Amino acid sequence: MQPVSRPPNEVKAGYSIGARLRQLREEKGISLRALAQATGLTPSFLSQVERDLTEASIKSLRQITQALGVPLFLLFLDAVEYNPVVRKTARRLIRFPNSKLSYQLLVPDLNRQMEAILTTIGPGGATSEAPISHEGEEWTMVLRGRATVCVADQEYVLEEGDCIYYHATLPHLIRNPGPEELMVISVMTPPKF
Repeated sequence: MQPVSRPPNEVKAGYSIGARLRQLREEKGISLRALAQATGLTPSFLSQVERDLTEASIKSLRQITQALGVPLFLLFLDAVEYNPVVRKTARRLIRFPNSKLSYQLLVPDLNRQMEAILTTIGPGGATSEAPISHEGEEWTMVLRGRATVCVADQEYVLEEGDCIYYHATLPHLIRNPGPEELMVISVMTPPKF
């Protein structure tokens, strides 16, 4: 069976994150109860998310995908034919409900050694509620605005054009302290979004 190819500008209408979560969980052979134990979330909450009766926060989605051993972006991707070129008009765009965040995948897929994403953060927003950590390394460059990058117990202020490199095993997050939109490019290895 051939994968379906479509311009993936946004998550398509009718696409169900809950159904995708259920599919991934079942493919891994993990019960709702086992996933609940691994994430600290309740089985009833997970069931409601899978049936699209409630929306999970970014933090909860990260907990779930981490427990499933898959990158977060996998929840939002359809199977597409591989093409090494990612056109500006065909980036996979992800917006989370009730969030000041949006992400664009800048690589064709997450089956490689690194991942590149364009993150837009509204005024006062951050990449997560609390610093997170994961295996690998991360590099970020500020394209527009001003960023406060927290790595372990250090805070770094980055202006347009500034870059930062760090080991992602250290708890980290990016915050937008300014009144305008912040836009950064991040490259991670291995893919962990």
